[in-house]
Amino acid sequence: MKFGRFLQENKTRLPKTWADKFIHYDSLKKFLKFNVTPNTLSFDLTQLAWQPNLPNQPSFAETVSKRLGLLQVNTAKFIELLDTEVQRTADFFEEQSSQLFRVYDAAVGKPEGLNQKDADESLEGIVQLENFALLNYTGIVKILKKHDRHSGLNISQAYLYRVASLPFVKTGDLSTLKKTLMDKFAGSVVASNTIPNLFQRKFVPSNDQSLFPSVAHLPHHKVVVSLTGSHGTDIIGCVLESMAKYNVEIEDFMLSRLYHNVTFGVLIVLRSNSVELFRDLAKSAQKWDGVLAFDIHDKEQTLPNSMEDAPYDDRMKYTATVLNENGLTAQFLNEWTKLLLRENISIERLTRLNKGKVSCADYKLSVPIGVNIDKLRQDLFELSISHGTDVALQPHDVFRKHKRLVVFDMDSTLIRQEVIDEIARIAGVVDEVATITSSAMNGEIDFKESLRRRVALLKGTPVGVLDIVRDRLQFTEGAHMLCSALKKIGFKLAVISGGFMPLAQYVKHELGLDYAFANQLKVSQDGLTLTGETFGPIVDGERKAELLEVIAQAENVSLDQVIAVGDGANDLWMLARAGLGIAFNAKPRVQEQARARINQRSLKYVLYLLGYADEELEQLDSQSRSVRKKKSSTDMTT
Repeated sequence: MKFGRFLQENKTRLPKTWADKFIHYDSLKKFLKFNVTPNTLSFDLTQLAWQPNLPNQPSFAETVSKRLGLLQVNTAKFIELLDTEVQRTADFFEEQSSQLFRVYDAAVGKPEGLNQKDADESLEGIVQLENFALLNYTGIVKILKKHDRHSGLNISQAYLYRVASLPFVKTGDLSTLKKTLMDKFAGSVVASNTIPNLFQRKFVPSNDQSLFPSVAHLPHHKVVVSLTGSHGTDIIGCVLESMAKYNVEIEDFMLSRLYHNVTFGVLIVLRSNSVELFRDLAKSAQKWDGVLAFDIHDKEQTLPNSMEDAPYDDRMKYTATVLNENGLTAQFLNEWTKLLLRENISIERLTRLNKGKVSCADYKLSVPIGVNIDKLRQDLFELSISHGTDVALQPHDVFRKHKRLVVFDMDSTLIRQEVIDEIARIAGVVDEVATITSSAMNGEIDFKESLRRRVALLKGTPVGVLDIVRDRLQFTEGAHMLCSALKKIGFKLAVISGGFMPLAQYVKHELGLDYAFANQLKVSQDGLTLTGETFGPIVDGERKAELLEVIAQAENVSLDQVIAVGDGANDLWMLARAGLGIAFNAKPRVQEQARARINQRSLKYVLYLLGYADEELEQLDSQSRSVRKKKSSTDMTT
């Protein structure tokens, strides 16, 4: 909410006769707009291009000199106007404070002493006056910040130190009076030693609640305080010291670091409307050469659960992982951000996942409910293609880092080759098979028919060809690391291949997988040659999806907790069925239809899509290497 509107709304909650005693924020803002902003020293970048001094045109030095001259006059006038506003506010505060003390003294002097009605009225007046002081002090801070931003000068800190000694900033006597009133009437109900802190939000229960101050008299304001500076933990310490001193309630906090510079933000609930807290924070900001900012939120405002969440309603949370092993370019990041802006998508958190040159980052996004996610995925696909950079969009929910089952295709996914092409090469029919394979992978012909045609070409090939192909298999970069790491963190792993079972079993053994499914080749009665036929169910696209569901049920895992990785058209069914379907260096049609894609050399990048950073990958890989080394030693022994 804009402060001007916030101020107007809160004025209506105080006595009407106080309205003209507030600082005239809108008038000051209008003065800045017409008298200070046009002469700003915060030049537009287009005004800073080097130009020779031309006749009849002012030089840069003359422009600066002219603006400084005008600012000298107009900033001085602004300070005079603000001084007048502050003095009027301060005089009114002192007048009202004195009246409250006179009422209190008179009540105490009566024979019957101070009664509950007098105390309640006095307490209401104090809270109102504290609220008045807080709103005006906030307005002063805001208008000074606006002046500094629009003028290019910095007078805020100096001015705030001028007003720090004014009674409406210190409010010490008023706070003492309030505590006296609360102590007196809390003490009449329960022993004082049972109430160590009368400013707790919940009072000690009593049968006579009327003797306690009305809840309406207690402060409700939430304030976001942030301090930015280069002293790291000192910045955090001085903020928390002030919070403890004034006994505020901390609802949330966050820290952002850029090398030595940090921003520490705290969401607090004020137990008092005294502005002394902010005076102390301003002193701390000067001590540690920091920049202080704060925003007051009204009690009716609904704030997000976390300070890092965008404060908008009707939003969906998504995670986008952007990835390019050669580095994320400025051109890509610019277009990616513009795409988000076009859809009114807010970035809530940005986390770098890799070490070295920036090549992978996780974005937590706040997406308006009205955004067409399918259209957004298509736009992301086109952006990915044009920049060679992957963008994987997933719902930001509990299942993102709680996947439990990964199902892989085999050919051109876990291994680099297409198995049937390797068999065909040895059998001397590689060109014929390759043509059919290409048509099948691009979805041009039915997979079952393509398999039947390709296998028929292998008729009479010696069975020993499978051993030769097995020895020639090359695992995809990162396959061992990925599978070992996933096993280490409790995943179940499966390979479901449109290839052939003997080789799928070998891959299962080498990578430590839990399941292997593939097509079965029929051999001659003497067991020496292939017959050119298969037996059993054909593992086509639909069968892959069915097997994925069977494994998930066997492992008691929901489909939201399943990842499928593949590259061909016959993988589309299982990619769609899984909670996260990843097209890995896939054919164009598959990439366009998959919800996520990786076009990098290594399979390890699957872990990035789960939110794991390089530090975590290194820990997993270190432990996985130890496991693989032990396994290798065991295999050699046996």
